[in-house]
Amino acid sequence: MATTTKQDYYELLGVARKATQKEIRAAYRKLARKYHPDLNPGDKSSEESFKQVQEAYDVLSDTKKRQMYDQYGFEVPGVGIPPGTGEADGTHFDFGGFDFGGGSGGGAAGPSFRDLFSQYFRGGGGAAEEGSHAEPGSNLEYQIEISFWEAVHGAVKKLTIARLDTCTDCHGAGSIGQPQTCTACNGTGQVAQTSGRMRFNLTCNRCGGTGRVRNACRLCGGEGRVRRVDTIEVRIPAGVQTGSRVRVAGRGNAGTSGAPPGDLYIITDVQPHPFFERHGDDLYTKVPITVTEAALGAKVEVPTVDGRAILRVPPGTNSGQKLRLREKGVPSVRDPRHRGNQYVELQVTVPKPIDERVKELLRELERIAPEDPRKDLFDRAKT
Repeated sequence: MATTTKQDYYELLGVARKATQKEIRAAYRKLARKYHPDLNPGDKSSEESFKQVQEAYDVLSDTKKRQMYDQYGFEVPGVGIPPGTGEADGTHFDFGGFDFGGGSGGGAAGPSFRDLFSQYFRGGGGAAEEGSHAEPGSNLEYQIEISFWEAVHGAVKKLTIARLDTCTDCHGAGSIGQPQTCTACNGTGQVAQTSGRMRFNLTCNRCGGTGRVRNACRLCGGEGRVRRVDTIEVRIPAGVQTGSRVRVAGRGNAGTSGAPPGDLYIITDVQPHPFFERHGDDLYTKVPITVTEAALGAKVEVPTVDGRAILRVPPGTNSGQKLRLREKGVPSVRDPRHRGNQYVELQVTVPKPIDERVKELLRELERIAPEDPRKDLFDRAKT
């Protein structure tokens, strides 16, 4: 029988046999654009050229396929088990003069080089395999908005989340009933495929090589998991801030085939407060005081997250001076025994001269205690 000579893959792409993957990819893209069916509507010749270029690239872009092609090419003398005698193992190739393209040689036309080798190197896998691989459940993230006070003192939030839960019908197995012999491979776990005079024993796609299959669960479709909406209560610890991640163990998506579930991570978005400004675990506030309190010193009450606290203002305090209230800040989310501080910025309020008596007292104060706060202002400006 006459055979059709196939063009060498390297010649087809117009690259040298030692071409790099970058050079092969560039050549393929150029030819693919040239012969693409969308750019050559109705041109059967261009369509065939496009398929050949695609097949050549699929082989030369894969390291394993390229090595085998470089070693054996399209035609090799008979090696190994003669066609039709004995059984080949899962990695034995029956070479007796064959066409990698699957379009020539004895026997019916089989899969192409690309299809056959992609199955060989990839292996098989079925939806209802016996002993399918168990995978742990994935984690979930859920963002919630909480108030300033909930972040400081902690809170319990009720959340409604959608997650993949273990199927109640098959209990996560994905199948129901006793496993049956796979009809595709007759229980051997392997199926034979030929291309021309080349023969492969491949892993059965239906049973994944186990030789047995189960009936897929109708409720979950063989997944072993179903989507459910749960309402749960989550404890938000004191001290969280915007971007904090609160872990709820085991509340993520369920795993497959009995594998453990993932976790649920609550990401907090804390709303600002009009009086307390937070930086880390420290709080910053601004409190007004009178001129007399600033000059003579005083004890003033200031708000804290724990209620009222007494702040001692030293005599001669200037506006803008900051005083510290120890451990009046936010509890540390890592160690609740430690708390930040509260820093109070004092703002001196100047009295308004609403009558002559006030004005006279201010003039008297200026005569008794004259002071020029700007006396060295220009000297400091020159340095």
